[in-house]
Amino acid sequence: MKLQLVDFLIILTYLGGMIFIGFWYRKKARQNKESYLMGGKSLPWYKLGLSDASDMFDISGTMWMVSLCFVYGLKSIWIPWLWPVFNQVFMMMFLSKWLRRSNANTGAEWLQTRFGTSGYGIKGSHIVVIAFALISCFGFLAYGFIGLGKFMEIFIPWNEVKSFIPFDIPTKYVPHFYGIVFTLFAMFYSILGGMHSIVLGDMIKYAFMTVGCIAIAIIAMGHLGGQRLNVPQGWDNPFFGWQLNLDWSGIAAEANKKIADDGFSLFSIFFGMMLLKGVFASLAGPAPNYDMQKILSTRSPKDASKMTGFVSIILLPIRYSMVIGLTVLALLYYNQLYLKGPDGVTDFERILPATINNFLPVGVLGIVLTGLLGAFMGTFSGTLNAAQAYIVNDIYLKYFNPKASTKKIITANYLVGICVVVIGVVLGFFAKNVNDILQWIVGGLYGGYVAANCLKWYWWRFNANGFFWGMAVGIIAALTMPYFTIGLPLYWWPLLFLLSLAGSIAGTYAAPPTEEHTLKVFYRTVRPWGFWEPIHQLVVQEDPGFRANERFRLDMFNVVLGIIAQLCLTILPMYLILGMNLPLAVAIIILTIISFILKKTWWDKLED
Repeated sequence: MKLQLVDFLIILTYLGGMIFIGFWYRKKARQNKESYLMGGKSLPWYKLGLSDASDMFDISGTMWMVSLCFVYGLKSIWIPWLWPVFNQVFMMMFLSKWLRRSNANTGAEWLQTRFGTSGYGIKGSHIVVIAFALISCFGFLAYGFIGLGKFMEIFIPWNEVKSFIPFDIPTKYVPHFYGIVFTLFAMFYSILGGMHSIVLGDMIKYAFMTVGCIAIAIIAMGHLGGQRLNVPQGWDNPFFGWQLNLDWSGIAAEANKKIADDGFSLFSIFFGMMLLKGVFASLAGPAPNYDMQKILSTRSPKDASKMTGFVSIILLPIRYSMVIGLTVLALLYYNQLYLKGPDGVTDFERILPATINNFLPVGVLGIVLTGLLGAFMGTFSGTLNAAQAYIVNDIYLKYFNPKASTKKIITANYLVGICVVVIGVVLGFFAKNVNDILQWIVGGLYGGYVAANCLKWYWWRFNANGFFWGMAVGIIAALTMPYFTIGLPLYWWPLLFLLSLAGSIAGTYAAPPTEEHTLKVFYRTVRPWGFWEPIHQLVVQEDPGFRANERFRLDMFNVVLGIIAQLCLTILPMYLILGMNLPLAVAIIILTIISFILKKTWWDKLED
């Protein structure tokens, strides 16, 4: 165990600080439901943006990204489009302000502004979006839980700990034990202090991560010192052809097996599927998780747009400084790293903890571990807060106790939080690895989400009945399809999408349109573009001065520029650390030009 006393003190100080924050904000969080779940909708956009970015900087995702960067090189910048990462650009340009104009507290509550409170499918649509939100939240909790356990196992070897534990734990469950211990800390401060403590905790964690990432980048550049990395031809080129054409034979043959197991060899097909799925998923808006909760917690629609745009700027360069830094160290000293899992098979997700454990000096190791531990706690607490919001706001208060006092609401939040954590931990015991959960969430479950949630923004005739059937068909198909198909969930996403689309359209025409007044209020308030002409005519009859949203072309132009800028932010630290000066200069020039254009076409045109 390489951890020294100073490293332990840094980690313990952080954990103690998180407990203090929970107690500090306990009184403020107990003021009312909105203060607990949404921070009173009073927090500045840059704090919420930093918190949102911090939540996305998680251990499991970073372990996955480092393993991808090692195997796929600069081509790995495209693979996070599985989420898709560029959904932040769509939200930045128009969807965040559309969502925030509703003034809702959760995605389920938002549905009332679109479909009303009574009529065909209203209750069903409400229940199905809660079901989706909770399934995805539980999936992300399990995803973070298993990633944390695998991470901490390397730094705290079980052989040096088990003598202090009064009970025996089988070797295969050691990661789960570590996961449970640190999950309790995350549960404590997030349940006690609500959104206020989550945001402050995320800001502190981000400070640790920034220092740690910069330190790793400097250490990697020092070790590289102008050497050539022993990598396959094409590894340092972000662009690709029909096939991946990376051959690790003679260097790290296990990487060829990972490429085959991942199913990314025909990279053009994989990329096309990611892009197709990513565009539709982005048009659907944010999923009902911590990202949506942060948008709904902003002060205004304009602030919601600023917050979402801020996320990519402060997240990507810092995160990828760590990713490429650790990758460089792993490539330079690959033969010194032990990457075998308990089954004896090379596990590339262990590169991140193994490299950190071997090459970071005392003190820096403690800072990086604290940041990564905080990364887990931030993601976990944000997801937990979202799950609490849906259960308490949209189930308990809606169906069981609508007139509950503030004291009862806070008590319900405490109890629900504990139950959600228990369920997430139990699900973590059934997860084989981080990538399995990630692929199922982004490729499978979200495939059932996209169709219905696209139609709700852009088609006036779409109703609650269509939303219910589209979501229900999609979720059921996503849950059952793994038992009847093989291959990447991404490759059966089109079938999920078509099934969900068919359910959406059939359900829509099986019931009358949404009540006219609801549609007019929604259209006038949210001001979306799309197929809204019949409602537009009704609104104009009442308000001749009303103007339709004609920003579709400008919004799409800004989206394209934003995606290119996002890629530049991702690859800048990679070029810098690898010493690729000409590509670095080109990326900086492109980013500067795009920033100037977006200042004119987006920032200056923001409105509430």
